[in-house]
Amino acid sequence: MAKAFQLIVMGVSGCGKSTVAEALAKHFGYPYLEGDSYHPTANINKMRRGQPLNDDDRQGWLETLNSLLKKQIGGAVLSCSALKPHYRTTLCDDISNPVFVYLKGDFDTIWARLQTRKGHFFQGQAMLQSQFDTLIEPTGNNVITVDIRLTIPEIVTQVAKELARR
Repeated sequence: MAKAFQLIVMGVSGCGKSTVAEALAKHFGYPYLEGDSYHPTANINKMRRGQPLNDDDRQGWLETLNSLLKKQIGGAVLSCSALKPHYRTTLCDDISNPVFVYLKGDFDTIWARLQTRKGHFFQGQAMLQSQFDTLIEPTGNNVITVDIRLTIPEIVTQVAKELARR
């Protein structure tokens, strides 16, 4: 793959963003940026209390992630919820080849995954419902939609095939 892409692996919490992003980064030899690692302390504390983040909470975080992507001119993989179109616009500002890898799944499947996850600050069924309520599914030429029921190798293969056509 000659063209370098900025891959943004997106979806609600529990859909597999970190796992898929790590696998894609390894496959393409890109650096991996874990979006959750860049949340300010106030956001983390709010989520630990079971409170959903609002647009104001997310804005500075999204700008930080965009700045990090801009520095990765040889390609990168970022995991980030990117639930709304204007969040995605902020992430893509001045980025050459952004591609969103949307991990699509249903509430029940994702809730079951979240109940087995340990050591993460995301808490509660209400928070997951809030993310589903906030999510506006991405569309467009820079989106690859993936079914989260696929295995990680199947997801990597699907993304690689779609990127090879670009």
